[in-house]
Amino acid sequence: MAQSTQVPLSVCSESCPPGLRKAAKIGQPFCCFQCIPCRQGEIANQTGKTHQCNAIVCLKCPWDHWPNLQKTACLPKTIEFLSYEDPIGSTLAVTTVISSLVPATILRLFIKYKSSPIVKANNYHLSCFLLILLSFCFLCSLAFIGLPHREKCLLRQCAFGIAFTLCVSCILAKAITVVFAFIATKPGSQLKIWAGLWVSFVFISICTLLQLLLCIIWLLLAPPFPQYNTQTQPTLISFECNEGSTIAFWCMLGYLSILASTSFAVAFMARRLPDSFNEAKFITFSMVVFLSVWVSFIPAYLSTQGKYTAAMEIFAILSSSWALVICMFLPKCFIILFRPYMNSREYLMRKVRFQPYG
Repeated sequence: MAQSTQVPLSVCSESCPPGLRKAAKIGQPFCCFQCIPCRQGEIANQTGKTHQCNAIVCLKCPWDHWPNLQKTACLPKTIEFLSYEDPIGSTLAVTTVISSLVPATILRLFIKYKSSPIVKANNYHLSCFLLILLSFCFLCSLAFIGLPHREKCLLRQCAFGIAFTLCVSCILAKAITVVFAFIATKPGSQLKIWAGLWVSFVFISICTLLQLLLCIIWLLLAPPFPQYNTQTQPTLISFECNEGSTIAFWCMLGYLSILASTSFAVAFMARRLPDSFNEAKFITFSMVVFLSVWVSFIPAYLSTQGKYTAAMEIFAILSSSWALVICMFLPKCFIILFRPYMNSREYLMRKVRFQPYG
C-alpha cells in the first residue's frame, strides 16, 4: 500500500475570515475553534493580537469610530447637530426670521393707530412692549441652531427663559390692570394708583428678576456645556449642549408655568368685567394655548434625542409665541384694518353699556 506523503493538519479548525474571531469549543481539543462575530464596536482584521493556535482577538474601535459592515475596519462616526445646512435647521431658521417680523409689523400698525380707541383701550404701552418681546422670543430660537459652542450653550436656555418670563409677566400685568382698572372706577376706590403704568413695569421687573436669579444660580453651580454624545446612535456622534442641571432647567420651565397659570386664573375671573378695555378673554385663551404647547412639549422633549431635541424645543418656542401673537393681537389688527367702524369711542361705549355682567 502506498504511503501518503500529505502532512496531516495540526489543528481541527480552519482559519476564520476577517470580521470573525475564533472561540474555543467546549469539550474539544485545545486548538479546536469556532468562528463567531466580534462584539458590537469591535473589528477583526487578522492583524491584531493573537494567542495560541492563531485565535484572532477582536480590537475595539476608538470612541469616535465605528466598524464597517464586514467588521474589518474602523470608520469615523458622523458628527451630527442641528445646523443651518440641515433641512430641518434651515426650515426652522427661515420660519423664525419670518415670524419675528410679524410682531414688528403689528407694532408699526399700533404706533400708526395709537390714538385710536381700541389701541388706547388695551394699554398701548404694555402692548408695544409685549410686541417687542415677542420678536425676541421668536429670535431666541436661532440660539438652538448651529454648532454648539460654549457661549451658546451657556446663554441659550437662559435667554429663552428670561424672554418668555418677560412676555408672560407682561400679559399677567395686563390682566391685573384690567381688574384694578374696573375696581378703580367705583366711587371711593383707593386702587386707582395701582392701575398705573409704573406699577405694571415694577411688577414685570420683579417677576423677571426671580427668573434671572434662578438662571444666575444655574450658571454658577452647574452651567451648561457642549458635549459629544455617543449614546444616541451607534454610528453617530451627537454634538449637543448638556444642560448641566436638569433640575434647574425644569425649575425654569416650572416658574414660567406658574406665571402662565396665574395669568390664566386672573384673566378667567375678569373675563366678564364690563369694560371697553377688557381683553381678559383674549388673555385667557392665549394662556390656555400657551400652557397646552408646553405641557405637550414635556413628553416630546424626553422622548427625542440628538438634534431632534433642539428641534422640538424650537417648535415649542415658535408655537407658543405664535399663540400669543394670534390670540392677543390678531383680533385687534382685524378690527383696525377691516372693521374701522368698530374702532370708535361710540361703538366701544355702546358695547360696554349693553354687555351682560355676572
